[in-house]
This record gives sequence, C-alpha cells and structure tokens, in this order.
Amino acid sequence: MEIYLDNGNVTLVADEVLKEMMLYYKEKFGVPGGEFGHKYEEEAAEALGKAREIVAEKINASPEEIVFTSGTTEGNNLAIKGSTFPILRKRGEAVLLTTPIERKCILKSMDYLRNFGAKVLYAGVDTEGFANMEELKEKMKNVDFISIQHANQEIGTLQDIKTIGELAEDYGVIFHSDATHSFLKEKIDVEKIQVDMLTLSGHVIHAPLGSGALFIREGLKIEPLFHGSMRERRRRAGHPNIPAIMGFARAIEVMQDEDVEKMKKMRDFLIEKLLRIEDSHLNGSRTRRVCDNANLSFRGVEGEAILMMANEMGIILRTGSACYNESLEPSHVIKALGLGVEYANSSTRFVVSRYNTMEEMKYVTEKMGEIIEKLRSISPIYRRR
Repeated sequence: MEIYLDNGNVTLVADEVLKEMMLYYKEKFGVPGGEFGHKYEEEAAEALGKAREIVAEKINASPEEIVFTSGTTEGNNLAIKGSTFPILRKRGEAVLLTTPIERKCILKSMDYLRNFGAKVLYAGVDTEGFANMEELKEKMKNVDFISIQHANQEIGTLQDIKTIGELAEDYGVIFHSDATHSFLKEKIDVEKIQVDMLTLSGHVIHAPLGSGALFIREGLKIEPLFHGSMRERRRRAGHPNIPAIMGFARAIEVMQDEDVEKMKKMRDFLIEKLLRIEDSHLNGSRTRRVCDNANLSFRGVEGEAILMMANEMGIILRTGSACYNESLEPSHVIKALGLGVEYANSSTRFVVSRYNTMEEMKYVTEKMGEIIEKLRSISPIYRRR
C-alpha cells in the first residue's frame, strides 16, 4: 500500500485532464496562428479562448485579464518583475513589501530587484503565520508594490487578502497575491478582494506540471520576461502550451465543492489525531487554514528521519528538515513564526487530495504514532528532556 500525501508539491494528473490533453497532443496539435490561420491554428485559437474563459469565470475576471504561464514560479516572477521594472525605469527606484514566509520565487525575485534600485520591506507574521496588519498598514503608505500570498505553501494559513486589498486600494499600491495553494479550495473573486494580479498553478489541482495562469487587471502596465514573437496580449513570447492549458482548464471544471468538503474532513481528522501525540505542535492556524493542509512538528525528532520511516511504511510526506533541504537550512516559514530550529527541523507536511480516503488517514495517524515513539526512544536529546 502507498499513500501519497505530498499533494502540496505536485498532484497526479486526473484522468479527465489527461484525456483532454491527449486530444491536443494527438489530434488538434496546432498552435494559434495569425488572423487567417489554417485549420489546426484555428482549432488551437478557439481552444485557447475557451480555456481563458473557464479560468476567468472561476475568479470573476474577464478573459482578456488572463495570461497563461508555466505555473507558480513564472507567474510570480512576471507579476513582481514585470510590474516593478516600469517603475524603476521611470523613477530609478521602487519600494516593495512582502512577508518573510512567502515562496522562495517571490522572496528571491524581490531580492534580485535590489540590483536595479528596488528597496524591499518585510511585514512580520505571528506564530500562526498571519501578517501583522498594523505593520502592513504602516509600511504600505510608502510602497509601490505588495505581494502577500493567499494560502501559505507550508503551513496552509489563509491570509485576510480582502482587507489587504482594501488597504492597497486606499494607498494606491499594486497588490499581487500568490493563490497557488488556495485556488479551487477557497472562493476567489478578484473584484471583491481588489487584487491587481493573482498567480494560479495547475500542478496542485490535478493538472499537469508546467500549467498555470496570471490574472492581470486591465490597465496595469506589465513588461514581459520573455522576448520574441509576442503573445498573451504582448505579456509572454513563444508558442502557448495548448495541451497543458487545456488540461489546466479541464481540471478547473472537474473540481467540485464536495471535493473540498471531503478534504476538510480528512485534514481535520489528521490534525486531531496527530495532536494527541505527546509534544506535537500544529504549525499554522487551526481555523483559518486551507482545506488540504496539516503541518505538525514533533519535538525531539528530525523531519528527515520521519520521512524515511514513513516512506518505508508506504506513506509519502514532505518535511521542513534542514537535512532534506539542498541548502541545509531549516524551513524559512517555520523559523519566521518564531518557533525555533527544533520545530522547523521536525515540521512535517501532510497535504491530502480528493483521491485520498479516510481509511488512509486512519492508517497514517496510527503509523505516525509508532514512528514518533520509535524515533524518540533512540534520541538522546529527547530522553534527557
């Protein structure tokens, strides 16, 4: 038996999605052409327009505001760099604001822009990962651009992006949010949250890797990252990946409200049972949390050891351990919560999907108890405590 709970990293491609993609790999394999294209080009252009409408409708945007991308990293880079470079070119400086628990592609994009005269500010977060709203409000008075995620990629905490959007509107600040881990799992209306740009990705909603979109509000000036034959309303060069785009759109159609409710029940079961393990700690908010995420730390053990033992029992997890990280640094998210290296190194993320079952959750919680007990029994640090 194998139980896959690393759905926050990548999900399997749904059968309905794969079937849709194969149509555009094997039969309708053209790409949009000019005004007068041949049959294959016309089919591709029609498919692209249909997919754009599906994405736009899901977030209450217009199709013209949807730019297809290769996923989260490209979407976030395009949003941050694409909107900041025009400001830098005009004024020679720009001030950006974010939090220390964002995805690395956001933090590193902003850090890169320092080379061109940008200044980067950070608003702190509390022990559950919520942005300090007073600090955000104060710092937002003097910034040009703000990027605050909707759901955190590690701990699942949901930010109050509606309030943040209202503040950004009041101060005339460009507001971007990465909604990779909340899209289809939370109701998102770009008009209600007053966001200027929103990053979406297919790799965590049972669409293929390399699929995604960026909502860009009409009228916002964006410079492209790629240059060549310009498409996507001159925001992105190169042939669009029609099979991936159509798979992304089909994944949106397939997801249902009952899938979200099913994931919530499994998430809550995991949290309730795992917190019964002595010296366990839930990372993130218990109540304002995305439906599929449970992240816990277990004092006295290393996340890498948990992962290896779980893998032997057929349970596929992800850890924030420094040993599991190529940079040998513990989770920057857990550290930013102020919980310390011990909690960061033992943080373990369980992310369910609609394909998981409650029977699997029962097996996982039973085996996790055994794993933690065994690891602590051979830990001299924990025994001394």
